[in-house]
Amino acid sequence: MRLTVLGGCGAWPTATQACSGYVVEDEGFRLLVDPGYATLPRLLTHLSVDAVDAVLLSHGHPDHCADLNPLLRARGLSDAPPPPLPVFAPHGAADAVLALDKPSMLADAYELHEFSPGDRMDIGPFRTDTWLLPHFVPNAGIRLSTSRATLAYTGDTGPSPDIPRLAEGADLFLSEATYLRQVPSSGDAPYLLTALLAGQYAQQAGAQRLLLTHLWPGTDPSDALKTAAETFSGPVDVAVPDLAIAL
Repeated sequence: MRLTVLGGCGAWPTATQACSGYVVEDEGFRLLVDPGYATLPRLLTHLSVDAVDAVLLSHGHPDHCADLNPLLRARGLSDAPPPPLPVFAPHGAADAVLALDKPSMLADAYELHEFSPGDRMDIGPFRTDTWLLPHFVPNAGIRLSTSRATLAYTGDTGPSPDIPRLAEGADLFLSEATYLRQVPSSGDAPYLLTALLAGQYAQQAGAQRLLLTHLWPGTDPSDALKTAAETFSGPVDVAVPDLAIAL
């Protein structure tokens, strides 16, 4: 299994960093997870649009799904359109981005497979387990497993006892870490994580490696690394474009 980071910036993209977006590959199957703002240009430096085999959304916020629209346009409006792209999303999570164009325009470009967080499904070679984790909208924590490796991903979430279960024994735990030590707004605190807490959950889960993502724009990655290392004894990295990790 191989993870390639397209972006890991929270909320909006910057001049050097796209929002959340990851390609997970195994056995030649390429799964695009969370094509957020500005991820398509990064994707095109690695793959052609018709090389994507499926898309998986954790939730419906645009910094996790907005570039599904140009991806579908690039496939569906090409001179030789590829087969419909399977899109897996929590119920209603893809509605807004799919409504950006009239339904007939991209109707043949995708097949929508909706699920409820908590469901298990197979996507290509990946056994995909999901958890409902707390966020402003329904969010699916995602665990992708093969016979050789396991990747756990929080999507966007606040504190939850389910997070260590999601990440239990994972080869790589990809965790949102919007802030360093404390979520500044009490109203946001139930729905976002810190680098400190991400490290704590990784330690509790016995994860082999921690990858921090969804940092607030302008956050110094070295500060996030140092903070997570206070609570996690294993290797820690920050999701930056083109980072590739073999599990």
